[in-house]
Amino acid sequence: MTLINNPPREEIKEILDAAKTIAVVGLSPNPSRTSYMVSEAMQRAGYRIIPVNPAADEVLGEKSYPSLKDVPEKVDIVNIFRRSEHLKGLSEEFLQIDAPVFWSQLNVVDEQVFEELANAGYTVIMDRCIKVEHAILK
Repeated sequence: MTLINNPPREEIKEILDAAKTIAVVGLSPNPSRTSYMVSEAMQRAGYRIIPVNPAADEVLGEKSYPSLKDVPEKVDIVNIFRRSEHLKGLSEEFLQIDAPVFWSQLNVVDEQVFEELANAGYTVIMDRCIKVEHAILK
């Protein structure tokens, strides 16, 4: 049993309603990958998607950046499509930018990262698909 305690759905709805820009770490340019399909759906729903992938120049018509630190604008949600073992390093990078929400996709969990970021005052959502939450809550 995991120790993460995601915000209630009402709060997740407020986050999604307020957010405009989502930086997607690990966004693949391959249309058959989950990260692409989820991000494309969120883009169609009206969100600005900023790809963060050092191996891609552009995804979904948007310039891709090698890291979160390289994104030149304010981000409302950082959505992560990387394996759980990468969350610690990504959380350290996340702390260097001005974003209020750290969100990792299904089966991407690090309890220590969750606790550290939540204790530092950030909203943390783990092991949830942003596209599913958006569809449920709209």
